[in-house]
Amino acid sequence: MEGGSGAVAHARCGRRGRAGGAGSGGRRPEAHGDMFRCRVAAAAAGGLARALRPLSPAARGRAAAGNLLQRWNVPIELQMSRQVAGSGVPGGKGDSSIFVLIVGLSTLGAGAYVYKTLRENKERFTSRVSSITGRSPEDESPRSDTDAAPQGAAAPGARPEVPSHVPFLLIGGGTAAFAAARSIRARDPGARVLIVSEDPALPYMRPPLSKELWFSDDPHVTETLRFKQWNGKERSIYFQPPSFYVPVRDLPFVENGGVAVLCGKKVVHMDVRGNTVKLNDGTQISYDKCLIATGGSPRNLPAIERAGEDVQQRLTLFRKIEDFKNLEKISRQVKSVTIIGGGFLGSELACALGRRARTRGLEVIQLFPENGNMGKVLPEYLSNWTTEKVRREGVTVMPNAVVKSVCVRGKRLVIELKDGRKVETDHIVAAVGLEPNVELAKSAGLEVDSDFGGFRVNAELQARSNIWVAGDAACFYDIKLGRRRVEHHDHAVVSGRLAGENMTGAAKPYWHQSMFWSDLGPNVGYEAIGLVDSSLPTVGVFAKATAKDTPKSATEQSGTGIRSESETEAEASEVPISSSSSPTPQVPKQGEDYGKGVIFYLRDKVVVGIVLWNIFNRMPIARKIIKDGEEHDDLNEVAKLFNIHED
Repeated sequence: MEGGSGAVAHARCGRRGRAGGAGSGGRRPEAHGDMFRCRVAAAAAGGLARALRPLSPAARGRAAAGNLLQRWNVPIELQMSRQVAGSGVPGGKGDSSIFVLIVGLSTLGAGAYVYKTLRENKERFTSRVSSITGRSPEDESPRSDTDAAPQGAAAPGARPEVPSHVPFLLIGGGTAAFAAARSIRARDPGARVLIVSEDPALPYMRPPLSKELWFSDDPHVTETLRFKQWNGKERSIYFQPPSFYVPVRDLPFVENGGVAVLCGKKVVHMDVRGNTVKLNDGTQISYDKCLIATGGSPRNLPAIERAGEDVQQRLTLFRKIEDFKNLEKISRQVKSVTIIGGGFLGSELACALGRRARTRGLEVIQLFPENGNMGKVLPEYLSNWTTEKVRREGVTVMPNAVVKSVCVRGKRLVIELKDGRKVETDHIVAAVGLEPNVELAKSAGLEVDSDFGGFRVNAELQARSNIWVAGDAACFYDIKLGRRRVEHHDHAVVSGRLAGENMTGAAKPYWHQSMFWSDLGPNVGYEAIGLVDSSLPTVGVFAKATAKDTPKSATEQSGTGIRSESETEAEASEVPISSSSSPTPQVPKQGEDYGKGVIFYLRDKVVVGIVLWNIFNRMPIARKIIKDGEEHDDLNEVAKLFNIHED
């Protein structure tokens, strides 16, 4: 009897399971439910059979009947009489009837219990089955094979526009964020990385905005954003084409991960304890690890900020692609442009626009409070030479000029200087430095450095155990030069790459000195590393330049206009340093041309910074000198390491 009941139960389950699976390509949740019920019923019947197996048929009947009569409160006398009346030959008719009755009632009770249990747990059971199969009940409607989504992936139409959780969240869409994303993917090929960028454009390089793009002969350069490098090769300003990136909504579902960019969105709040951020549209995203690479915003002059709206409408704070497009258009429409600022950006833009001063009659004025161009970086004699170089490019340079006020008179802007001089112009470009974007520090509870600005991080660029900072916004501890904050393209590359490595478990300190470079057109340029401050003692060693000693020639050798892409990959120890038997180089006398040379910046007799003037592809040597941190009795001998007398 027990064996027969079990066989019937299993047979019914088998037929039902096959019927549910036929034609569906897999088990449905209902099929799982039917099988579950069959198995519970079979288990109940089997349990009862095992309990009765030790008894003989007669004993089973008598025991079951006695228990049943006691449960119904039948008098003991009647129980005894019925047991006597029911006794007889084992396996007789009376005995079998009682046994069948007991089994039937027991099976009925077990069935009622199973039904009640399944009713109470139906929702939980269905949800569990759906999670296992990767399909919800709504997806059970028949679909064609072409409409079917891969197993485990939500249908594209049902995916949210922005994922609610990402393993790697990068805040900021500049060079540092892109370098970090590339580094994360290099160490973890299956990583899913989301970049949230306030900029409407995909990640791009900024240096060409003030350099090569202005020297392009393409009338559509503002649309194509492609340019010819000094070596004549053409490239795009974007790091990668759109096809490189994964659509944001698909990031959690792509098989091998990828990098997605959410453009035009800003992170306005950061919950460090909850590992979540809030965007300006209210969207919330949780993360496992986060990089802050918010960069900086161009500073403005207080005198201009105090001016009216009519002045603000004629002002460009140069930083992004849109700023380049607008200024390029304005330079074709107005007669005069004034650049305020004598640093890298101001001097580069002055030389770039000076080219149009010669060809289109545009007046270009550059004014700044220092004695000469790059006066905060270069020693005075080299700063003065640079100023004359900018003037030869067609720019009216006004050093020692401090802006007192700006106003509109008639159709022109009037800039009044503190010494009483006045400058009339049509448009102003303010290039007076960068203010690190640290708005998230308040909500995140992160520390901002009071001396240098920016998020204060350790040598591994960590602000918290799962939060890193890179690029312009990072105030980091340099194990060789102390606490610093650097605002250059190559630092964004190096720090972003290091942060990405550390986000994937590298735990490496920042020891690789980043470099920066500036070109005053295709024929004069310099590269620098370390602390380059004109207030430090300097020693300059120069030699006559050749046709090879130009930015144009340097890019022909390296194959790229963004020189840091090749420079930062080489370590100092990997570069062969050959000695030179040439005569000891000397500093040029007044009036002589500074063709090429090396400027050493000293602190406590130790070289802490180096400028290579029209010397290229030698940065690893300079990096090694700073890394060694040794005193040098004769820097003329050290200058020979750069082979500045090579033809």
